[in-house]
Amino acid sequence: MLQIDDMRKEDLEQVSTMEAACFSMPWSKKSFEENLNRSDAVYVVARDGDKVLGYCGAYVILNEADINQVAVEPLHRKKGVGGKMLAVLLEKLRKAGADAVTLEVRKSNEAAIALYESMGFVTEGIRKKFYEKPVEDALIMWKR
Repeated sequence: MLQIDDMRKEDLEQVSTMEAACFSMPWSKKSFEENLNRSDAVYVVARDGDKVLGYCGAYVILNEADINQVAVEPLHRKKGVGGKMLAVLLEKLRKAGADAVTLEVRKSNEAAIALYESMGFVTEGIRKKFYEKPVEDALIMWKR
């Protein structure tokens, strides 16, 4: 049964393993642990029992939030996990005072872009050569 709740220290091993599998320049377990202790950070995980299926997080700065991580385990993609997880994150960000949310996404990541657009995000700019390994532009998306 899918549950979405706050990321906990016990989740970090699975989160960092998934991060390494999903991204060419992954965050370390220590980076996630440090973010769990930040007062301006909001992180959630999607889980089925003890298994983490996905995670996402953001920083809240005044009335804006910057989503910095979104990942779903490859076997659980296109099953609604990302949308449910992001919906919970967006509600937590709203309650934290954010009335605008931004994120960057690889220009080639059509599945993620479609998910973000379905949740009301709009492309408002491009960061040239933002990503490395491989070098690629990022779309800057906002939900206001």
